[in-house]
Amino acid sequence: MTEGFWAASADGPRRVQWGRAALAVTVTALLLTLVVANIAVRFSWVEVEDGILWEARAEGVVAARVGPEASGARAGIRAGDVLVAVNGRGIDRVEQVLDAQHGTQRGRPLSYVVSRSGYERPLRLELEPVPEGARLLYYALAAVAIFALLVGCSVRVQRPRDVATLHFFWLTVAFFGVCGFSYSGRLDRLDWTFYWGDVVAMLALPPLFVHFALVFPERQDAWAKTPRARVLLPLLYLPALVLGLTRISVLSAGAMPGDTLENWVVALDRAEMLQLVAALVFGQAIMTRTLGRLRSVTARRQLRWIVWGTLAGALPFALLYGLPYALGYQPWEVLGVLVVLLALVPLAFASAVVRYRLMDVEVIIKRTVVYATVLAAIATIYTITLRFASEMFLGGSEQHNSVIAILATLLVVLLAPMVKSAIQTALDYAHYRDRYDYRRALLAFARELNADLDLDRLTERLVQRLADTFGVDRITLFVASAPGAADGFAAHRAVGAALATVPPLKRFSGIGTRLESGQVVSLDDPFTVRRFSAEEVRFWRDHGLHYFVPCLAKDGPIAVIGLGSRPSGEPLSTEDLTLLNAVAAQVATAIENGRLYQALREKADELNRMREFSENVVESLQDGLLVADLDGVVLHWNPAMEQIAGVAPAQAVGRRLDELFDPEFLAAIRMAERGGTETATIYRTPLVSRHPDGAHKRLVNAAMHPLRTSSSAQAGSVLMIEDITSRVQLEEQLQISEKMASIGLLAAGVAHEVNTPLTGISSFTQMLLEQADPEDPRTRLLEKIERQTFRAAKIVNSLLHLSRPVQSETGPVDLHVVINDVLSLLEHQFRSASVQVRKDLQAEGPMVRAVEHKLQQVFLNLFLNARDAMPKGGWVTVASRREGDHFVVLVSDTGAGIPSEHLARIYDPFFSTKPIGQGTGLGLSITYGIVQEHDGTIVCDSQVGQGTQFTVSFPALAPSRTESAGSSAG
Repeated sequence: MTEGFWAASADGPRRVQWGRAALAVTVTALLLTLVVANIAVRFSWVEVEDGILWEARAEGVVAARVGPEASGARAGIRAGDVLVAVNGRGIDRVEQVLDAQHGTQRGRPLSYVVSRSGYERPLRLELEPVPEGARLLYYALAAVAIFALLVGCSVRVQRPRDVATLHFFWLTVAFFGVCGFSYSGRLDRLDWTFYWGDVVAMLALPPLFVHFALVFPERQDAWAKTPRARVLLPLLYLPALVLGLTRISVLSAGAMPGDTLENWVVALDRAEMLQLVAALVFGQAIMTRTLGRLRSVTARRQLRWIVWGTLAGALPFALLYGLPYALGYQPWEVLGVLVVLLALVPLAFASAVVRYRLMDVEVIIKRTVVYATVLAAIATIYTITLRFASEMFLGGSEQHNSVIAILATLLVVLLAPMVKSAIQTALDYAHYRDRYDYRRALLAFARELNADLDLDRLTERLVQRLADTFGVDRITLFVASAPGAADGFAAHRAVGAALATVPPLKRFSGIGTRLESGQVVSLDDPFTVRRFSAEEVRFWRDHGLHYFVPCLAKDGPIAVIGLGSRPSGEPLSTEDLTLLNAVAAQVATAIENGRLYQALREKADELNRMREFSENVVESLQDGLLVADLDGVVLHWNPAMEQIAGVAPAQAVGRRLDELFDPEFLAAIRMAERGGTETATIYRTPLVSRHPDGAHKRLVNAAMHPLRTSSSAQAGSVLMIEDITSRVQLEEQLQISEKMASIGLLAAGVAHEVNTPLTGISSFTQMLLEQADPEDPRTRLLEKIERQTFRAAKIVNSLLHLSRPVQSETGPVDLHVVINDVLSLLEHQFRSASVQVRKDLQAEGPMVRAVEHKLQQVFLNLFLNARDAMPKGGWVTVASRREGDHFVVLVSDTGAGIPSEHLARIYDPFFSTKPIGQGTGLGLSITYGIVQEHDGTIVCDSQVGQGTQFTVSFPALAPSRTESAGSSAG
């Protein structure tokens, strides 16, 4: 039962505590909902009016005053006119006119019927929007209000048992109502809620502020705790009560004339603003007076926050904007930006009430005060400059206002840094007072110290700066070789003594042990000296060091500053040691940063060497190498890859693989990747390069490897490409040479066997010719047989030369003559096969040194192949040109073309794409051999469906040799 009793006793206060917090949260949520609705109404609603002050008189609703530029005046309504009807409805009361206007949108005309001198006149007029003032000013006020309410709710939830937080919460609620509620003029129930919320908050805020100034901070000798104060404190709310009852009575009087009602409302608004300004000044005076009498350091700091927050946040707005309005003047609109400073008031109050202020919070608040004050000062300078320039140069005219505004803006931009510096200095001096110069020197030194990351240069500047600042004869900076090292601290830099003569400071000595605990050691302090042995004290005094200040890092002292005495013998004061202790913390950070920077620099140098080595290896590779990420974007591209693909590294890096390689090559790579292994390898794959001088076809071997990180996750791919084009060409030439050698042996055997019957035929033909009558028609047939026999013998002999160089029968040959002879021989065959011939031969006769009948064999084979490639007919084109010291003949057709997989084998003996029985496969093989015998070249370029072109090139004869040959022939 005892445990249950204590549990119940503990739950009771906890429920009360949660109840108080829940009440604050509920009120905050309700008010936030209302202000959001208020913002939405102000954003969407536009009040319209006719510009006429209507009054209810004995004769009816009369126009008491008509604005000269209003829509009513433009429609023809005059003062004294009686309003009879609006849109066909009779008018008996002023409220009916307002109801008709509220239901009208901007630009929609209304039909008025007015009575003037006994006559009724129908009029039509369009309503215009009511001037609202600066709408953005309301939005800024609403933002400040929401911020203040959230701060008040947060403080109340954190400290629900503290009475001061309850008072502060209701103070922020009143502050929220003043800044957040604003009626739109729609005058429905919700709009009246906004109106009275604003009025109640405006009336409650001044007495709440003064009340808070009298009771905070809580202290025994406060006037608010006296019996007299308990009687007088409620009187603080009496002016607000009187003003509130007066406003209720004024608005409840329905028979009051319009002018009188307006004057009363304006007067009450100004009186409430005057009450607020007076309360702010009076409360500020009370808190300033209380601040001078407080003895508690905590209470002084709390109240100082409130005094400074109110001074910087509320007084500029109250004195520069609120007071002129309360006194009947219209303040400058630009001063409305001072409303932003009001956010400092709840922030300062919250910092004081909660009593929880970290260093970062202090810095942020102080900077906020500085920037807010600077903003207000700049706005004031801008406004004064703009008004002065207008009065001085334009006589107060509003024309050319943009030029003056630009000049004023430039002036503000130039003065802004100086204004900020002056305000920063003034606020720092006011905050720190007699410690300002001391702190400024410390901060400047710390900034200068941490700006250098070079350890040697840093320590040299440090000891020299300390010697200049404190005027001591010796300074030594001891630096630990490593945190926690047993050998202690070694002298790293010294002033006033040779570095080699300064002994190390042992970590586990008497002085070293005290330094390890973070304590400053002064050998001039009798109380401190009793902690150490006389020998140790004498040892360090003999070396001229009297003071030791540890530079503490997170793992202990990282360095020790040792100082001697002043030349005058005057010891260092307590303030000197305090400053040294503060500087030591910055020294520890600077040394640690310097060491880290030095280690990072060494590591960076090592990484740079490794990177350069890796890059040199990659750049020196003869094979192409690229690195791409997971999206296929190139990250690295070595020079060998540029030679293969024809794209420079600068142009390749950052582009996708699809943009750099032809689709067939990438398709082959991706197909190989589907094999399931990590490495995808392909062999003898065609690749089309993109060199600036044109695309080149290459044969390559390629391998794709995954690029993995240290966590074995794939980060990309590495593609290596080996160009084997030249090697494949050499292999093909070797194969062709071997095949030609074999065919040469075969040709020798064939020639031996064929020569025997050819010799018999030739002999018998010659014998018959000797006995034949020249006039006999059969004699011509025998002569043709003899010529064909000789030609067959030459063909057979040519087989013997396939595998050995031409040794005889060479001479100057005109290629055009050879081509024309072959075409005339095939004329009948071309005609029967519907093949048309197009000749594009140059005018100059291309003379080459060759065996004429062998060249005839070359072109005969090419023309016959062209005919066979066009079974349905087509075109054969023969063209010649000179390229340097070679003559080139191009033979092209419009046939079916040769598949790419067969191009490499067209010169192989007995290889043919023709049906069985229509070709032996020796034509191009013999052609290739004849061209090679004449030091020429033959190249085939074919595309399926578009035709084939053979390019044959022979060395040209020199002009002198050609002419001598011509003269000999003559």
